[in-house]
Amino acid sequence: MSVELPFAPVDTIIRRNAGDLRVSADAAEELAHRIQVHGAELAADAAERATADGRKTLMAEDFEVEQVVDKNDLTLPVAPVDRIARLDIGDDYRVSMNARIALADILEDYADNVAKAAAVLARHADRRTVKAEDIETYFELFE
Repeated sequence: MSVELPFAPVDTIIRRNAGDLRVSADAAEELAHRIQVHGAELAADAAERATADGRKTLMAEDFEVEQVVDKNDLTLPVAPVDRIARLDIGDDYRVSMNARIALADILEDYADNVAKAAAVLARHADRRTVKAEDIETYFELFE
């Protein structure tokens, strides 16, 4: 599975949660990969809900969101999130713009939570840099 998500916005998310810590490129790459896997899983679940409703278009409500945020308020770009959504469901489904935005919002919250925890782990290890191993440790401990 190739990484569809550019690393720069993921790096931005880690930095906003890391405070004065530095962020390694490997950390952004690892988190981008984890975001992608999670997003593909969420889209597959949403596709099941759409199918149960007799639809071939994923809607925001298929991601169980109550309100869709403004896409300009997101750090993650919507176009790669659309490609992430299609990784496990292929071209059998359409993904509405509101569904893409909803998924991007969910994935950004997910990334914020992981980044916050990774920063704590880096500080606990007495390091000044958030590394990929901090992201990996988070998933070993909490997922």
